[in-house]
Amino acid sequence: MKTKALKTTAAIILAITTFESEAQTAENAKNQFVQIDDAKIAYRQIGKGTPLILANRMRGTLDTWDPLFLNKLAEKNTVIYFDYPGIGYSTGKLPTDFSIVANYVVKFADALKIKKFAMGGWSWGGYVTQTTLIDYPDRVTHGILIGTNPPGKVDLPIQQFWVERALKPINNLEDEEILFFEPASEASRKAAKESHDRIYARPGVVDKIPSEMPVFMEYLKGHEKMKEDKEGRFEKLAGTNVPLLIISGDNDTSVPFENWLPLVKKTKKAQLLVLDEAGHGPQHQYPELSATFTSEFIKYTK
Repeated sequence: MKTKALKTTAAIILAITTFESEAQTAENAKNQFVQIDDAKIAYRQIGKGTPLILANRMRGTLDTWDPLFLNKLAEKNTVIYFDYPGIGYSTGKLPTDFSIVANYVVKFADALKIKKFAMGGWSWGGYVTQTTLIDYPDRVTHGILIGTNPPGKVDLPIQQFWVERALKPINNLEDEEILFFEPASEASRKAAKESHDRIYARPGVVDKIPSEMPVFMEYLKGHEKMKEDKEGRFEKLAGTNVPLLIISGDNDTSVPFENWLPLVKKTKKAQLLVLDEAGHGPQHQYPELSATFTSEFIKYTK
């Protein structure tokens, strides 16, 4: 009887361990939810280590991060990614003020009992990350800014053909090549197909992607406020004590890396990484490289 009981216990432990191991990948991570004010925020969590909260691009959802990028990050970090209020799997309404979104982020961290965290943001999420570390510098230990602009007016504007693709109700692989990669590069187009296949291996991805103009306009209102920079965030970011890693593609027709040079020259806290033959989604073209740089940056900078 004792031997049988031990075998049963061992089987239960093995089953639990196997389940937890399987849950630690982006491909099969389960949706979880926390109530923040008037919104039920959806999130997923994988890995172990330094808490790293990821803020997504315009129209991005839990499903649209490249799983290889997330899994590589999860080797050294507890990776937590979420949907904004009113987007994807979350309820509520998307705020048009980044200060409100940043407040959601901090309350979200509080709900998960995370006092300090590194934060990464892609595109629109880069603005969320910048605002969060400016408004709550005692909470954010590191800022990773991917395919995004600094606050305020910039020297190189977004290209109209990029906007036209970004505002299509549904984007196909060709659109993704233009939006997030470098379509003139065979290597980049190949990376686009590989990343697309990894993302869409999970069923139902398209179902949660925002596809209506009223939602697009809510995103764009926040973007316009960031460009106006009435809060003086450019100077605040230049003077931050939070280490910044800026990851850009060398041919991002949405937010060219050159727009960061004035800020990088003003602060000792920023590092600019420009990846070759890449566009607006460098972490999807170079998922393992981008994740490795991010993890090492978090580990070795203060």
